[in-house]
Amino acid sequence: MSTPTAPTAAGRRTARRPATWESWVIGGATVLLVLYCLAPFYWMFVSSLKGPAEIATNTLWPEAPTLANYRGVFGGVNDFGYAVRNSLVIATTTTALAMVIAVLSGYALARLRFRGRNLVLALVLACSMFPGVAIVTPLYGLFSDWGWIDQYQAMVLPNISFALPLAIFVLTTFFREMPWELEEAARVDGCGPLGAFGRVILPLAAPGVATTALLVFFAAWNEYLISSVVSITLASNPVTVALAKFAGDTEFQQPFGSQMAAGVVVTLPLVVLVLLFQRRIVKGLAAGGFR
Repeated sequence: MSTPTAPTAAGRRTARRPATWESWVIGGATVLLVLYCLAPFYWMFVSSLKGPAEIATNTLWPEAPTLANYRGVFGGVNDFGYAVRNSLVIATTTTALAMVIAVLSGYALARLRFRGRNLVLALVLACSMFPGVAIVTPLYGLFSDWGWIDQYQAMVLPNISFALPLAIFVLTTFFREMPWELEEAARVDGCGPLGAFGRVILPLAAPGVATTALLVFFAAWNEYLISSVVSITLASNPVTVALAKFAGDTEFQQPFGSQMAAGVVVTLPLVVLVLLFQRRIVKGLAAGGFR
């Protein structure tokens, strides 16, 4: 009598189901969405390579690509290098200060037991509902009285207030997902509350903190409304305001090519950061959802 043979790995695997029309629709919609999102950036990049004679054409690729627009971005009357420096200082300072406040606040709202903590979190989120245009005039009057016009702090403080609600919300829900036993074990080993937070909780929360820091940095880098009011001279303009004030090489020239090149310079670092940290960003946002 022949003994039955063990089923092979191929036999154990279930047959792959053929692609249905639903999967084709989802795939096609995904491709269309990606093309829709990338089309403006592609057109901006192509326009940045066109010379003055081609800038008004609708060709998908320039006949004579040139880097003259990129050379004009950091030369002439635009001083775009100062704008990049200003945005780096403003965005980095905003991210550092906002993350210190958000990490401590998120940990307190997640770990400490006190009456009304959910109300506090709701009030923090409610602050993000106020439109920025409603506070532009009061802020300008206040900063004028303090002598802060054309100063970094006039842009850093509003950016912090805009970024904190989302940062605190994401970090609060992230800390709530972490097990209490880790902190209790650290205290049993002799750590105080601050020691347990700094040595155990904060290193484990590094992915969520890094994701939130990236989101805060992006928001500060892209901010325009407040900066356009409190930043007047080129010496303090961030990149968003400098782009709006770009001037041509001559009095009546529209600097479309230089603006497109500057847009590529401003956007490309953000795109690279998103591509490098997309998994962490998605994971951090998923961890910051409602329980």
